[in-house]
Amino acid sequence: MTDIARNIAQVREEIANVCARSGRAADSVRLVAVSKYQPIERMAEAVAAGICTFGENHAQELNEKKTFFEQQGCNVHFIGHLQTNKIKYVCGFADLIESVDRPNLAQQLEQKAAAMNVVQDVLIQVNIGAEDQKGGVPDEDLDSFADSFSTFSHLRLRGLMCVPPAVEAQDARAYFRKMRTHFERLGSRFDSKVFDTLSMGMSHDFAVAIEEGATQVRVGSRIFGVRDKK
Repeated sequence: MTDIARNIAQVREEIANVCARSGRAADSVRLVAVSKYQPIERMAEAVAAGICTFGENHAQELNEKKTFFEQQGCNVHFIGHLQTNKIKYVCGFADLIESVDRPNLAQQLEQKAAAMNVVQDVLIQVNIGAEDQKGGVPDEDLDSFADSFSTFSHLRLRGLMCVPPAVEAQDARAYFRKMRTHFERLGSRFDSKVFDTLSMGMSHDFAVAIEEGATQVRVGSRIFGVRDKK
């Protein structure tokens, strides 16, 4: 067993244990392997160990790995800040764009998806910690932004995503709990069969996120180790 396969097994076991403690089925949480800056060879090891969904932070890098994703039949989520001039690399290829955080981006994604004759699944990124340096919709604008998706015929709003402040795992609990409140409130206004994804929790805090209702966690270093920066 490779180190990556061993890491994946440990992460899956931890997810299953947290779900059991929380009275949830282990398969109620999707594991997204964050593959930012990871070479294809290491990603292939993850696929061999059962990973079927990857998260990419950079549009250009996602585009460079496109052939790999297609050949492996993997799902790919875009989880980073998306510049409007990079939409062409992501829209229509990413199975889920998790970081839609402003009206202009949503409008341009709608236009691109319409031109491609596709329906693009998206999440709204919420700036749950009100941090100036992070993307995301402010709490006070979330409901109106979510409501605006009813005007789009080529974007399908699947749920919410957040990146909380860089704090200890237990200190992130309050942010995750607030996200769940947002998710449940909006979920009562949308079709629950479609609005079904609450993406929160990363390598250091995904257990707490699951306890607070995450349906999807984004794990990088716990799978691949600390990545080299490019």
